[in-house]
Amino acid sequence: MTTGSVSASDNAVVYIVDDDSSVRAALEDLLASVGLRAVTFDSTKAFLAHTVEDAPACLVLDVRMPGQSGMDFHRQMIELGIALPVVFITGHGDIAMGVQAMKSGAIEFLTKPFRDQSLLDAIHQGIEEDRERRKRAASLAELQARWSSLTVGEQDVMRLVVQGLLNKQIASRLALSEITVKVRRGHAMRKMQANSLAELVRISEKLGM
Repeated sequence: MTTGSVSASDNAVVYIVDDDSSVRAALEDLLASVGLRAVTFDSTKAFLAHTVEDAPACLVLDVRMPGQSGMDFHRQMIELGIALPVVFITGHGDIAMGVQAMKSGAIEFLTKPFRDQSLLDAIHQGIEEDRERRKRAASLAELQARWSSLTVGEQDVMRLVVQGLLNKQIASRLALSEITVKVRRGHAMRKMQANSLAELVRISEKLGM
């Protein structure tokens, strides 16, 4: 699966994977009735061949299908780096299967026939969670870009600054003059867009430093 920027807008999309064409058509009509766009597939293989759009999304996944089952694919998603929220639908589910799906991180596990509103609620929840995930990812990417803009020397100083060391201590640790430390510290603060030491510490925590 590729993850190209097919759409740069917030035009949410719902991916539906179900081997039953009548179910796919019915779900597509249901989503269209509430203004949601759907893209349907008859197998997980077909889904993987599709380019995921650059937009908030949710995956509606049938549990039992020829070839790879929905449950097996859900476990594989982590290995493939697919972070889409999943809503399971099935005509052959049981309580144990539902519990397993929820423990694996699924948004919902719905047994056919289910209420349209139950599915829509789960899909809206999934889209909102994906929207927030995308915001966090974009924010982290921006911080990582700022970090990469620092020189090696500035990065060294910042690592020690956020540990609470004073300029004099940093200078001794790095065998630098205090004025050099002060200059690099200032550059790091500016490039990281941190207005205070506390803010710089919070940024470093987000970066996993």
